[in-house]
Amino acid sequence: MNECWFAELGTIDYQSALDLQTNLVALRLASKIPDVLLLLEHPHIYTTGRRFNPSHLLVSHEEMKEWGVSFISTDRGGDITYHGPGQLVGYPIMQIGSITNIKDYLAKLEEVLIRTIGDFGIEASRMPGYPGVWFGFEKLAAVGLRVSHGITKHGFALNVSTNLSYFCGIIPCGLHNMGTTSIAKILERDVPLPLVQKMVIKNFSLVFGLKMKPVKKESILEIGYEDVG
Repeated sequence: MNECWFAELGTIDYQSALDLQTNLVALRLASKIPDVLLLLEHPHIYTTGRRFNPSHLLVSHEEMKEWGVSFISTDRGGDITYHGPGQLVGYPIMQIGSITNIKDYLAKLEEVLIRTIGDFGIEASRMPGYPGVWFGFEKLAAVGLRVSHGITKHGFALNVSTNLSYFCGIIPCGLHNMGTTSIAKILERDVPLPLVQKMVIKNFSLVFGLKMKPVKKESILEIGYEDVG
């Protein structure tokens, strides 16, 4: 069973997480580290992917400033989404090999989330043609990635106790007439994010067949922010 590091980073700003991923991808490509799963939260931010349609951003930059929401364009796939407190974000840095393996990788990532949500008694599912995990016609988790030289970047965002009102400022993932929800909203009670993280780690190990090894936040930041040349 191959080893996979996991690091629980707490709250980290989006650009810092993006820089960290970039360096970890380079280290993984050079076989200096094993696969890595980063688990974290972001401050309020709208992020766009390579298929972003500007009409799907429904608020002005002045309004975003009033709401305390940042904005950034990224190199992931997909359209526009929201990240913020109460949302568990996972960034797997994994060597999956050929581009033909992307579909299988995405299916496994969705399976990790479906099992995790199921651990809380919620029956979530896929929706054909629409990546992510759904509860009826409401999205519980978004997925988006970039694969370069067989190494993955970006990942998933699972709404645990997210303030869903921030999704009103966008058309999430460019999908009209579909809503968003969270584990806490469905269960009508608070759900501790650390408990959800624990379930994600367990299911990530089972679905991908990996031995998960914890790495301290300070250690992964030191490794990830070093000059990789």
